[in-house]
Amino acid sequence: MARFAFVVHPITARDAAKKYPIARFFPDTAIEAFLRRKKPVIMSQVTGIKSITGAETTGVFIGCPLTPTMMTQDLPLELVYDRIVECTEMAKREGAELIGLGAFTSVVGDGGITVASRSPIAVTTGNSYTVATAIEGAFSAAAQVGVDTSRAVLAVVGATGSIGKTCARIMSQSFSRTLLIGRDLERTEALAREITRGTATTDFQALREADVVVTVTSAETAVVEPEHLRQGAIVCDVSRPRDVSVRVVKERPDVLVIEGGVVSVPGDVEFGMTFGFPPKTAYACMSETMILALENKIENFTLGKEVSVAQVEEINQLATKHGFKVAGFRSFERAVEPSAIERTRHARAQLGFN
Repeated sequence: MARFAFVVHPITARDAAKKYPIARFFPDTAIEAFLRRKKPVIMSQVTGIKSITGAETTGVFIGCPLTPTMMTQDLPLELVYDRIVECTEMAKREGAELIGLGAFTSVVGDGGITVASRSPIAVTTGNSYTVATAIEGAFSAAAQVGVDTSRAVLAVVGATGSIGKTCARIMSQSFSRTLLIGRDLERTEALAREITRGTATTDFQALREADVVVTVTSAETAVVEPEHLRQGAIVCDVSRPRDVSVRVVKERPDVLVIEGGVVSVPGDVEFGMTFGFPPKTAYACMSETMILALENKIENFTLGKEVSVAQVEEINQLATKHGFKVAGFRSFERAVEPSAIERTRHARAQLGFN
């Protein structure tokens, strides 16, 4: 049985109060100065993961004491790499043979390549299974709302990132047109030339043309606002921190927002910490690490800024083999009610879409 580890980190400075309660009394700048001096810590032990094949695994969550701002703006990249590599070394001491990089630890720098070259154990970002579950979730939501994808427009926000690029390549084949939205127009246009009926833009107003939106940026704050979306749109938000503003849920009841990458984990699993999900469910990136451990596939799997279609297909097959599956739709830590799906269906019908 292979044992795994997974790296988590505070999304905001305020999140540090979950581990260090005194932090709630200090401003963000003071909290981040404190975190800069901290070493990685064991957050929890993971038990009870059992494949439908009978294979079992255990693991450990390791907390990297860096926020997204610290990793991408405030600290030298080498210092960030050092902290993440310290996580891998701690994982090895805990008996792990494979480690997954969560949230911004998977995208900072070269997307895990340098970390893997310095790690004493195998490394994956989990992005392959994140792509697989995002695609499955988006198509499932479209089917339930009644969207005919062959006549619909897809938009991918963060299209030049490792997850967005592969989502666009796979999903665009089923849509009449695909809008690729990125920060760098030249790179986005290069991708558009690879995509059948693809169009590149940096303008978020283009989202008003999209029936289905997959958003997966590395932005630190929300980028998709209510005014960006057409009536009856479906939005699959794969990013953490979220790309979709909470205003969308409050002001646009006609829009269906779902979280990408929420997975039901087989067995009587105990994570020892909560992610805002129901029991026995986890992010897809975490689940990829667990799947590889159950398969005893101890190798660097998903690394860098590219995720191949072959990797997505392989991890999806292994997920099915071991009993992992996409959980029911969730949105902002709550289950999506059938009434929300019906509201979106009705909104589209009013415009003659369905």
